Amino acid sequence: MQFSHWMLLFMSLTEILLLLLLFVFFTRLKRSESLLNTMQSKQEALIAKMHFNAQLEQELVESFAERQEQLRQLDIQLEARAASLGKLIKQAETITRSPQFLREMILDGHRKGRSPQQLARATGLSVDEVELILMKAGK
Repeated sequence: MQFSHWMLLFMSLTEILLLLLLFVFFTRLKRSESLLNTMQSKQEALIAKMHFNAQLEQELVESFAERQEQLRQLDIQLEARAASLGKLIKQAETITRSPQFLREMILDGHRKGRSPQQLARATGLSVDEVELILMKAGK
């Protein structure tokens, strides 16, 4: 009988040990499940953030494209204005180099008391040319 008693005791201890192992296994399984749920929620949050970042990036790209188009339009306008100003400068140079304008400039400067040397420097003419214009005007 003792053998059966020992056998019964051994079986009970084995069952208790198995129950303990089963309890540890389920505890770990519960913890793993909790960890898995946490990871899934964090993954969903990460996916939401990635989607938001993708939207921001798309808006940034669209805004950049709009700005590039605006800059291209401004560059075209600037080129047109530069051409227009270039024409105006050429006209102004033509007018300032015209004999009539130079003559008026010399006569006006002479009335204000400027010397022929000063008038020659201002007009780009020689002193002799300035004096000749002043003599013709004095007649």
